Amino acid sequence: MSTDFQQARVLLGGRLRELRVDAHLTGRDLADRLGWPQSKISKLETGRQTATEDDVRAWARGTGSPAASELVARLRTLETHYRSWRRQLAAGHAPVQDALRSEYERSHVMRAWEGAMIVGVLQTAEYARHIFAGYQRLHQSVRDLDDAVRARIRRQDVLYAPGKQFHIVMSEAALSTLVCPPAVMLGQLDRLAGVIGMDTVRLGFIPLGARLEIPPANAFWVFDDRLVIAEDWHAELWLEEGENVALYLRVWQMLADSAVFGQGAQHVIARARRSLPSS
Repeated sequence: MSTDFQQARVLLGGRLRELRVDAHLTGRDLADRLGWPQSKISKLETGRQTATEDDVRAWARGTGSPAASELVARLRTLETHYRSWRRQLAAGHAPVQDALRSEYERSHVMRAWEGAMIVGVLQTAEYARHIFAGYQRLHQSVRDLDDAVRARIRRQDVLYAPGKQFHIVMSEAALSTLVCPPAVMLGQLDRLAGVIGMDTVRLGFIPLGARLEIPPANAFWVFDDRLVIAEDWHAELWLEEGENVALYLRVWQMLADSAVFGQGAQHVIARARRSLPSS
């Protein structure tokens, strides 16, 4: 099944081909004008290669078209990878977890914000099972609970990889949102307490009542300075444009400025423990 991103890339390629044909140029003609191999023309037109801004501007010049700004706008839209959950979950949750693993493995510094639940990379297996069960009911997706939980736990191996740095900020509210039985949440809180102090993880919480510069919104991850993955109910957005990545880095820092870390984070966890219902 083709991805939403691939479909958008094919549509952009079709537009490039249209401009070339309108200019009465063969692929070889345009390649010669631009000093490119003919294979590049073919790959761009068929969506097998992602164009750069320089590519589409050169294409507009080479075809004598005034469409440069239109092509750049299309490309920037393409750089927002809209990944609908309907498509992603066609084969279940486990493949989605495995796909994310590669982004963790290739990144060095990762930043996360989560206001509603425990971030996946810190979830216990029992907590993750309840999260996946809820989303499977929501999206009416393939029921692959066991495989999904195993895939999520496998992904947590990156927490112990040398050279990795995880900077994770969550709302205190996430520690009291009972998407699972209290006993499961208690185990999850113990897991968070054990993470604090790890060499690779800096974990902080924004206490209830803390002063914030901006209202917190959707959950997101920033991978190095190259990729943002932001979640919504219907889709994930994979953002690669530099301006978008820089924006989310600023959002993360503004939220992190209101968080407590170290001993302060342990106090927040202890407060969440005390607030758990007894049964």
